[in-house]
Amino acid sequence: MAAPDDEPELFGDEPLAEPVGAGKPAANQPLAARMRPRKLSEVVGQEHILRPGSLLPRLVAQNRFGSLIFYGPPGCGKTSFAEAIAAETHSRFVRVNAVMSNVAELREILGRARRHPEAGTILFIDELHRFNKSQQDLLLPDVEEGNVRLIGATTHNPGFYVNPPLLSRSHLFRLEPLSTQAVVGVLKQALTDAERGLGTRGVTADDKLLADLAVLCGGDLRRALNSLEVLVLGLPEQGTMSPADLEVFARERRIRYDADEDEHYDTISAFIKSCRGSDPDAAMYWLAKMLEGGEDPRFIARRLVILASEDVGLADPQALPLTVAAHHAVDFIGLPEAELTLAHATLYIATAPKSNSATLALGEAHRALKEQPVQTIPAALRSKSGQANKRMGQGKGYKYAHDFPENISGDDYLEKPLRIYAPKTAGWEQKIADRLARWAALKAEIRARER
Repeated sequence: MAAPDDEPELFGDEPLAEPVGAGKPAANQPLAARMRPRKLSEVVGQEHILRPGSLLPRLVAQNRFGSLIFYGPPGCGKTSFAEAIAAETHSRFVRVNAVMSNVAELREILGRARRHPEAGTILFIDELHRFNKSQQDLLLPDVEEGNVRLIGATTHNPGFYVNPPLLSRSHLFRLEPLSTQAVVGVLKQALTDAERGLGTRGVTADDKLLADLAVLCGGDLRRALNSLEVLVLGLPEQGTMSPADLEVFARERRIRYDADEDEHYDTISAFIKSCRGSDPDAAMYWLAKMLEGGEDPRFIARRLVILASEDVGLADPQALPLTVAAHHAVDFIGLPEAELTLAHATLYIATAPKSNSATLALGEAHRALKEQPVQTIPAALRSKSGQANKRMGQGKGYKYAHDFPENISGDDYLEKPLRIYAPKTAGWEQKIADRLARWAALKAEIRARER
């Protein structure tokens, strides 16, 4: 690894970035920055990526990796991975925040990397999803040629926010929120580490308290470490942290929920699937998460209306009017009282018998129209309004259904009959299935008499 000089190495008159890990961490850095892993083996909680023999450790050990994209929630280790990789491969590390950067800065960084390929530049772009298409496209030639190795970090699904050409040239690794156990391990280390952590303060905390702090931070190690620092600095040296010290953090806890972004789509997806799967407990949990995260209650209400037809359907015909009423009520009364309305409708949908027969029937009808010739409307079914239609014989021979028992005349209403609707046997739809079977038999009797 390059020597930790006080001044950055110069190539002509162009300074490049300082080697990662140079010098000791500054005392005024936040605890999360001071405790950042210095090598891959110190990264915690991402065993699915770092277990022996996995792809990433092998690529880094051989220094044979190309561009990498780390995707995961805040505080799960994306920046730590980037810095550890740069340190282990003795690479020059250029850090860019996509919120602050612009095309001019990017052109300058890429130009320097082209002029000094021996530097082995790693370009780390934090919040890569915030680069627009033109900024991402600007990276492509140098990524393609290997002038820079890109490491991107994003909390957003790269499939939606990273240009396909750039994504196809990168290895994508998904990081998970850290487990409580993993966070507690780092917090304990921070309390005793005198060089980088809080060891000189001599403050102690039992494992249960640290676990509670980890839970409050929801798998975000950065937040957990910085919260620990605030708590420790608020206590006298050699003090002991108590449950009362955590109360302020418990009161101010915020659910991670980004409206109109990944957390929004993932949570509503979990809510829909829980309702469809008839799990009222899970459905209520995801509903509460959305409400605490600030989701628009009208959006949730609209999804419940869709569920009423898509997944409950004819198994419980009351589901649709109930959810439509809930939608109107949410609009009418607003939060916080509308939470009760949404809970009412959610529990109704989650515990209702389920049938997607309407969804399947509509799909079958669309399929028939696409794959077969469009059927001609039988003359008896056409409108006979107006003299011209009457002269052409439209409507002639139509049998008025109400003139026959159970409204079954024996006629077909398609030139070539199709089986599109297949009733299921859940809830009310069993009665529909029985009724249709009886009507089919009655229709057959009528036709037999007419022969």
